[in-house]
Amino acid sequence: MCLATPMKVERIDGLMAEVSIGSIRSRVSVHLIDGIKKGDYVLVHAGIAIEKVDRKRAKEILGLIAELGQKIDERMGSV
Repeated sequence: MCLATPMKVERIDGLMAEVSIGSIRSRVSVHLIDGIKKGDYVLVHAGIAIEKVDRKRAKEILGLIAELGQKIDERMGSV
């Protein structure tokens, strides 16, 4: 299964950007996205920003990921 995570662009350096989600920071390639700037949100998969998303959509996706994690924890507790 593949999963892309929304992350906030903190800094851009050419075709690379520093992105964050909470306290997690990572350096990713942004070569697939034109016109990216600090403060934008991007979907990141395998070290590559694959799509720009608005803040509202990023929060929705993060909420779904958190909900999925909670359901997995609940099921693992019953195993």
